[in-house]
Amino acid sequence: MTIRYLLRPEKPVVFCLAIAGFIIGGVLISSFIQPADKSFLCSLAGVKARETADYATTPIQLQAIVHYATSRVTPQQSFPEINVTFGVLKTLSPCNFLVFGLGHDSLMWSSLNPHGTTLFLEEDPKWVQAVLKDAPTLHAQTVQYRTQLKEADYLLSTYKTEPHCSPNKAYLRGNNQCKLALTTLPDEVYDKEWDLIMIDAPRGYFPEAPGRMAAIFSAAVMARGRKGSGVTHVFLHDVDRKVEKAFAAEFLCRKYLVKSVGRLWHFEIPPASDRETHSGDWFC
Repeated sequence: MTIRYLLRPEKPVVFCLAIAGFIIGGVLISSFIQPADKSFLCSLAGVKARETADYATTPIQLQAIVHYATSRVTPQQSFPEINVTFGVLKTLSPCNFLVFGLGHDSLMWSSLNPHGTTLFLEEDPKWVQAVLKDAPTLHAQTVQYRTQLKEADYLLSTYKTEPHCSPNKAYLRGNNQCKLALTTLPDEVYDKEWDLIMIDAPRGYFPEAPGRMAAIFSAAVMARGRKGSGVTHVFLHDVDRKVEKAFAAEFLCRKYLVKSVGRLWHFEIPPASDRETHSGDWFC
């Protein structure tokens, strides 16, 4: 299901206050971070100026705190599931964070990555307009998918017959031969290396919905193509569903699964250049 807010009668105010606490905690953590190599010879004024510039609370953080402290609606993900991604963001932020899906909880993700790049990809143009009306500072793009959920079994059983779907030849921009490749994403998606990728969209709960097959495949291609150091953190939600679970096992690989909380799986995928971990002709 695309990231949306759901009304929850059971203690919604408590949940929203907890989310606000996440954001406040992130603000406080960033406020107390001190560069390890500061010289004692630096003037107090110079140090203070640098701290203020680097760790000042951002407008989107303040907006998120107010929103979640006063809202009666809650994100789709549970508090423990959110905490998994938050733990990684605390370590890596500012970083490049790509999110498949857009919702009012997007304010939370952006505020937890201050000074980083957080980009949301959403299939429904009307929903993008609705969300941005209340949160215009969010960075969101509308994307189109070439798949339908009812094709999932066929795509999974036949993709190996297309050479351009193989890990050694797969690419995304313009790869029309492989139906699982997202070929028309914004240039920014292709041109950046993403430290975190969250897959909580597109819709995948009725036959004509796009399903998350292409998002999972494309996340795997992006992670394997990483040129920088370190792994790519991929978070997949709704793993209780058949398609998400099957495509994750095929492309994100069980051996890279590092945490499972509720309906969220967290993978750490190394680049394909790491030959000690990647072997064989296929993804896993």
